Amino acid sequence: MDEQASVTWPDEGPSRVPYALYKDAAIYEAERERIFLGTTWNYLCLEAELPNPGDWRATHVGDVPVIVARDLDGRIGAFENRCAHRGALICHKMSGNAARLSCVYHGWTYDLKGNLTAVTFERGIKGKGGMPADFRREEWKRRALTVESFMGLVFGSFAATAPPLETYLGPAIAQRIARVMRGKVKVLGTNSQILPNNWKMYICNVRDPYHASLLHLFFTTFRLNRLSAEGGIIIDETGGHHVSYSKMATDAASAEYEAADLRAKHERFRLADPSLIQGTDEFGDGVTLQILSVFPLFVLQQIQNCLCARQIVPRGRDETELLWTYFGFEDDDDAMTERRLKQANLVGPAGYISLEDGAVGGFVRSGIVGAGDDRELLEMGGREWRSQDTRATESPLRGFWKVYREHMRL
Repeated sequence: MDEQASVTWPDEGPSRVPYALYKDAAIYEAERERIFLGTTWNYLCLEAELPNPGDWRATHVGDVPVIVARDLDGRIGAFENRCAHRGALICHKMSGNAARLSCVYHGWTYDLKGNLTAVTFERGIKGKGGMPADFRREEWKRRALTVESFMGLVFGSFAATAPPLETYLGPAIAQRIARVMRGKVKVLGTNSQILPNNWKMYICNVRDPYHASLLHLFFTTFRLNRLSAEGGIIIDETGGHHVSYSKMATDAASAEYEAADLRAKHERFRLADPSLIQGTDEFGDGVTLQILSVFPLFVLQQIQNCLCARQIVPRGRDETELLWTYFGFEDDDDAMTERRLKQANLVGPAGYISLEDGAVGGFVRSGIVGAGDDRELLEMGGREWRSQDTRATESPLRGFWKVYREHMRL
C-alpha cells in the first residue's frame, strides 16, 4: 500500500519497533487484508461450545464477523456473518441452535453452511415486485473459511493457501497445547472487556514475560510468579508462536527479589483465604503457569488450575475486545471445578493479576502521542528471537514482530 511509505522499519530489525505501527490508519487496514484475511489461522471457539448439530456461535477473525456452526451432519464449518442483501449481521446473539439463520433486517435466510436458502418475497406480491428472473440464490453463498480443529480448539482461515493447522502451529507449540487440552472440555464461563489500545499492544503484553513479576503485585507478593523461579521461553521455528512457563517460586529462588527494592515486594500482606492460590499438579510437571500464544490473536492460559482460552478482537485502530472462555474437563470432580472457578478470580477484567493488563495498554497509547518516528527498544535477552531458559527476555516480542513484518511486507 502506498500509504505505508510513512512507516519505515529501523535497520536494527525486530528489536526496534516504530510506534507508528500502533497509530497508522493505513497499517490497520493492511493488517486486515494481509494478516487476518491472509495465510494465518485464527481461533474461533472451543469444540465444546458446539456440542450438538445445529449449534452455532458468533465470533471474529480479526475484526471480521464470522459464524461458526456444527451443521446438521455434525461437521463444523464457518462463514462470514454478513447478509448478502444489505450487509447486516446475520446473527446478533452470541450463540444458539437452529437449522436456519435469518437476517433480522429483511429475513433473508441461510443454512448452517452459509448457503442462501430463502429470500423474503422473492417472487413479489400478487405478481408485482420481487427479484429479477435471473436471480440465483446459489450465487450468494456467504464467504466460507477453511476450518480445522486441534485438541478441541477450532481455528479458521480465509486463505485457501494456508498450511495445515498442525503444520502452522509446529511441533513444539502443538505439544504444549496438547499438554493443557488433556481431555474432553467442559466450559465453565465467559466474560469480556474492552481495552483502550491497539490490538498489538495486548498481544505483545502477553508475549512479554519480563513485565509479569514487575507490574503484577499479586504475582510476586504471593510468589505465584517471579523471574527468579524456574522457567523459560519456547518459540516455534517461525517466531510467530510462543510459550512462557514457570514453576512456583521457592524461597531460594526469591533471594534476588528479597534483596531488591522493588515496587512488587509486599511481604507483609497475607491472603485471608489461601486456597485461592493453592493448586494441584494436574499435568504432572510442576509447571504452575503457562501462557501460550498463536499468531496473530489467540492465547491459551494455565495459571495454577485456572484454564482459559483468550480471543483478541480488534475493534478499530485504538480499541480491542478481549474475550475470556474458562474451562475444565468433564472428568473433573466437584473439588477441582470449585478450584478452577475460584482461581478464575486471578484473571479477567477485574482479576487480581490481569487487572493491570487492562490498563497498561492505555498507558502506552497515551505515552506515544507525539512520538513521531521514535520506536520501541526490545533488547532484553538479546536481539534475536529464540527459545531461552530464562524469562528475563523479550525474545517472544522480537519473534512476533519478525513474523508481523513478513506478513505485512514491511
